[in-house]
Amino acid sequence: MTDLSAPSLATGRTVLSELVADRAEAWDLAGVLPEELLRDLGSRGLLCAQVPQTYGGLGLDSAANGELTAHTGALCSSLRSVQTSQGMAAWTVSRLGDAAQRRDHLGALTSGELAAVAFSEPEAGSDLSAMTTRIRRDGEDLVVDGTKKWITAARYADRLVVFGRFEDAADGDDDAREETAAVVVVPRTAPGVRVDVIPDPLGCRAAGHAHVTLDSVRLGPDALLGGGAYSLPMLVTTALTYGRLSVAWGCVGILRACLRAAADHASSRKQFGQPLAAHQLVAGHLADLLVAERNATRACEHASRLWDTRQPDLATAAVLAKHVGATGAAAGSSLAVQILASAGTVDGHVVARAHRDAKLMEIIEGSNEISRLLLAEHALAMTR
Repeated sequence: MTDLSAPSLATGRTVLSELVADRAEAWDLAGVLPEELLRDLGSRGLLCAQVPQTYGGLGLDSAANGELTAHTGALCSSLRSVQTSQGMAAWTVSRLGDAAQRRDHLGALTSGELAAVAFSEPEAGSDLSAMTTRIRRDGEDLVVDGTKKWITAARYADRLVVFGRFEDAADGDDDAREETAAVVVVPRTAPGVRVDVIPDPLGCRAAGHAHVTLDSVRLGPDALLGGGAYSLPMLVTTALTYGRLSVAWGCVGILRACLRAAADHASSRKQFGQPLAAHQLVAGHLADLLVAERNATRACEHASRLWDTRQPDLATAAVLAKHVGATGAAAGSSLAVQILASAGTVDGHVVARAHRDAKLMEIIEGSNEISRLLLAEHALAMTR
C-alpha cells in the first residue's frame, strides 16, 4: 500500500488550522458549529480520514489519523467530537456493511454529508446491554422504535447510525431474538425521526449533542448493515474501539493546547519581579502537564500501532489510551487554569474550554469507572 499518510496529514493540519483559526471561542459561546464548515471538511475527507481513497477518503492509517485528530482537538474539541462521530459511523459501515452499503454511505460521508452514531439510551448509558431500541422486520421493510440520548453531532447529521436489538420474524427462538442486535442507517428526514438539541451542555458545547426519538420509523431492507443478526457485545466493541481511540487522541490535543497556553503565560507573566515559570511550584505544574501529554501520546501511539497491525490486544489498548488521555486531560486542564489564574477562567478561553471539555471526556465512550473495570478484568486475565 502506498504511504500517503505524511502529505495527507500535513495538508489536513494546514486546512484545519486555516479554517478554524481563532473561531473556536465564538463557536463555543454560541453553542454551534457552522454547518458549511462541517460539510466542507467532510467533502475534503477530513472528518473520517481513515476511509480508503476508493470511497473518496484520505486512506490514512490509525497513527496518522490520530495525529490529525489531536490537531483538531487542540483547536476545537467540539469539532473534534463531530470528527469522532463521523469516523465512528464510517468505521461501522466499513466493518459491517456490504459492498453496496460501503459505496453508498462512505461515498456520502466523504462528499459533505454528516453522520451521528446512536448508542446510549435513558436506561442504557454505561450498561449498553440494557439497550431497548428495537429493529424489526415487517414484510420487506424494517421498523425502528426507540429513544437515544446524548447523541454527539445528531444536530448536524444527515444519517443516523442506530444500534438496537434485532427482531427477525424468521427466527422463532425468543431467546435468540433477545440476544441478537443490528445496526441500521436512518435518514434524518425519515418520518418518525425527531432530534431535540440539548441546550448548553457542560463541555463540547458546539458538538451538536441531541436526543433522538425513533417512532415507528420505516426503512427499506438495504438500511440494515450486513443483514443484521450480530451479537450486541460485538457490535458495541466494534464501534466503541474506534470511538475510544479517537477520543484519546482528542485528549492529546486538549493537553497540547493547555501546555502551550500555560507555558506561554508562565514565561511572559511576571510576579515578584520574575516570570511565573521561575517559581518552582508553577514550574512543577508545567512539568506535570508535560508528563500528562507525553503519557497520553504514547498510549495513543501504542493503540494505533496495534490497530494498524491488527493485533488482538487492540480493544484493551484503546480503553487504556482513552483512560490515560481523559484523566490526564482533566487533571492537566485544571493545572492550566491554575497557572493562568483569572486569565484562564474567561468563558470561551482555550483553557476554560479545555477544562469543561476534558471533564466530558471522562464520561463519554466509557466512563473512568467503566475503563478501570475493563482494565482490571484484563489484569486478572493476564494472571490466569
